Amino acid sequence: MKILLHIIKARLGGSLTKGSRWRLLFCAVALLLLTGVQAVAQTTGDKRGDASLIVRIADQNGAVVVAAKIQLKGGAAAVRISETDQRGQVTFSELASGKYRLHVEAIGFEHLDTNEITVKSGPNLVDLQLHVAEVKEEVAVKQNRREAMTDPEGPAFTTILTAEQIANLPDDPDEFENVLRQMAGPGAVIRVNGFSGGKLPPKSQIREIRFKLNPYAAENHEAGSVGVDIFTKPGMDTWHGTFNFGFRDESLAARNAFARRRGPEQYRRFGLTLDGPLWTKRTSLFLAADGALSFDSKTIVAALPEGGLAALARLPARVLNLSVRVEHVLTKYHTLRAEYQRNALQQNNLGVGNFDLPERGFSSHQVENLLRLSDTGPFHKRFVNEVRFQLRWQENDLQPANLSPAIQVLNAFNRGGAQSNSSRRVREGEFADNLDFAHGKHTMKVGLLLDAWKERIDDRKNANGTFIFSSLEAFNLARPITFTQRIGSVPISFTQYEFGGFWQDDFRLRKSLSLSFGFRYELQNYVKDRDSVAPRFGLVWSPFANGKTTIRAGAGLFYNWFDTDAYEQILLVDGLHQHDLVIRNPGFPDPLSGNSISLLPPSRIQGAIDLSLPYIEQFSVGLERQLMGKLLLRANYQHQRGVHLLRGRNINAPLPGAGRPIPNEGNVTQVESSANSWLNQLNINISPQALSARHIYWLINYSWSKATNEADGPLSLPANNFDLVAERGPAASDSRHRLFAISSLQVFKGLRLGAIFRATSATPYNLTTGFDNNGDTIVNDRPAGVGRNSVRGTAQWDLSARLSWSLGFGKQPEQKTQGQGPTVVRSRNGSEALGALASGGSDNRYRMQFYLQTFNLFNHVNLINFSGVQTSPFFRQATAALAGRRIELGVNFSF
Repeated sequence: MKILLHIIKARLGGSLTKGSRWRLLFCAVALLLLTGVQAVAQTTGDKRGDASLIVRIADQNGAVVVAAKIQLKGGAAAVRISETDQRGQVTFSELASGKYRLHVEAIGFEHLDTNEITVKSGPNLVDLQLHVAEVKEEVAVKQNRREAMTDPEGPAFTTILTAEQIANLPDDPDEFENVLRQMAGPGAVIRVNGFSGGKLPPKSQIREIRFKLNPYAAENHEAGSVGVDIFTKPGMDTWHGTFNFGFRDESLAARNAFARRRGPEQYRRFGLTLDGPLWTKRTSLFLAADGALSFDSKTIVAALPEGGLAALARLPARVLNLSVRVEHVLTKYHTLRAEYQRNALQQNNLGVGNFDLPERGFSSHQVENLLRLSDTGPFHKRFVNEVRFQLRWQENDLQPANLSPAIQVLNAFNRGGAQSNSSRRVREGEFADNLDFAHGKHTMKVGLLLDAWKERIDDRKNANGTFIFSSLEAFNLARPITFTQRIGSVPISFTQYEFGGFWQDDFRLRKSLSLSFGFRYELQNYVKDRDSVAPRFGLVWSPFANGKTTIRAGAGLFYNWFDTDAYEQILLVDGLHQHDLVIRNPGFPDPLSGNSISLLPPSRIQGAIDLSLPYIEQFSVGLERQLMGKLLLRANYQHQRGVHLLRGRNINAPLPGAGRPIPNEGNVTQVESSANSWLNQLNINISPQALSARHIYWLINYSWSKATNEADGPLSLPANNFDLVAERGPAASDSRHRLFAISSLQVFKGLRLGAIFRATSATPYNLTTGFDNNGDTIVNDRPAGVGRNSVRGTAQWDLSARLSWSLGFGKQPEQKTQGQGPTVVRSRNGSEALGALASGGSDNRYRMQFYLQTFNLFNHVNLINFSGVQTSPFFRQATAALAGRRIELGVNFSF
């Protein structure tokens, strides 16, 4: 509260912009709410304590036990009963310090009664182990869900994929990640053990995947709705390994709709994992490797002077990803996790396809190295600290196959060199530290993020020049509209620093209502804006005593980092290192040979002097309801408004009848913080609350959205540089309807069938005349009265299926287990890095799985690449389609 007062006082001392007034109002409302909450809490005379107890339940193999019934007795409180969630844990909050006992029951396990547990002020954690019962017993205790469902970190608005469900997702790593993003919805952020970026771990090393709706947590930098958290399996007490192989080629694929024959295609994928103890109960090693050798075919559909062209281009690629992870138990409650990744990708013949002829190809070689260190655990009785460090170094080289000038005949054909020739070296270090602690009835979290980034780039883009023709007729007459060429080839280096700090307070007002307050502060070194305070507010409310209905709502500000690529271009094309040569009405093939040429002074890119960090204003409200038949219905409405978004504008475009404002300069592309965006989105999700007796799992996710913006990016230029309001229109990604459904069915023992259905409505594209009507040398002019992104393509859908057959053999070696009493530590979130051991739950030592996987099973034609250029022979037609039916065969072996 004192921090919010300080912010408000600081704002009252100076001039207030429109954005500042908005943030001031937000801070004032949050302050009043916080004050009111404290007053209500004081007047209610609540005698509850400030301690909380997290109980985690596992079986003898370390696997979590879901739906275990826990009874808490002792202290001054009445008996309390609750049930473990899909993480195998439950939280009892607002306890008085003292001694308690736990009684645990779960179907198929022996009952457990603990000795007295000492609970101290602040968060406490207890780990318990259940033993399988010889005779299954029915559970007698009843569940009280209401308090668990209003925990901001609890099971409400959370979908968890178990290892069994994960195993039935696509085996291809890229397809696997794509499915996760579609399950989560637009704007989802994926983190692995708290880290973002890099490659996802192999499916065999993933313990669970959690889709969580908690967008207003102050630790979140990104705006959006659903976060995807992936947790790897903890340390093993025996050695385990997997091998998988997948294969497909054109003999098992359908012909692309725009190809006259089936193109050459081959995909060979492999994966290896090995994990086990280096030092029993202390140090575990995880190794993983996956790679692919492939070549694909891309269609070329073009109109040449000699006639139409329909051809196929071969695109080879080679992928190799390596990772090693070590987990070492430092103390009883601290485990150090260290991980190294090396991800390499080599691609050839990029840039070929659609209107681009084979000579436009270029190669790309990328290598990414990641080193990650993390530790989570308690210290000094009432604090839990999570620290993460990531070092990334990356190399990316682009090399064109042809160095001749490029020729672009708008939406007819493109030939000549690709004009992509660059070398980029990046070194990045990221440090994050989050601290959890309790004070009275408040559970708080504070943290910071520091990101340092150094880049060296040698970019020779468009070094040999590009001719642009409005139509085939203009090309036959050798009359290009413009010739552009980037002059200069001086490497540059720059350093970037990003800082973020946050404070979060979760406060339970009543058993049925929890409130969250917080703020986040961010800054970036090359943006002068130092006023980036982002307040956040959220609530979780369970209005009915049965706990079957939960409402989550909130509002907040989210700042975005200034685009690094835009800053790179501002430094490169500054008129000194590089500049652009622009000629109107040039000759051809010699641009200086024409009789009516107009040679502009050098053109450059600059940043506006008042650049500020873009931010998003967001509010949302969501409902979760348990329906009949134990179905879960989730609905969430979200509104976003983007402010100070980056756009490009040619501030030296010619004024009608007056010429250029700066006569001795060419085009001056200025990057400004002047664009806005709007997003309204409704998401509806329905799924069963638990697996059925036949292990049937399904999920349906529908989204309606309307996305509007005023620019496509920081370097995209408007059609009219002096009427920016006219640029407001549908965003390029504005698909109004999205439907995603996934299901998995155990047909009979060992045989499983899964399916994924995806459908999206049409996205928009732009209509242009094909001419430079306003004389700014950019051929993006629209017909009179036509808005930006005013027409749409066609809807898309496909159905994929996976049929797998598993069998096991060999007997698991007997494991010696020892009973263990409860271990109590102070923790807020029950971090997995506490030295817990787990192993697979199968009765067989070896397992083999054979699978057949189809993509686009019904070979539906999904059209893309619609032409919006009026002078094109393909005007308002699609010239490409997504891949048709593909079939992959594979095998997985594990021990």
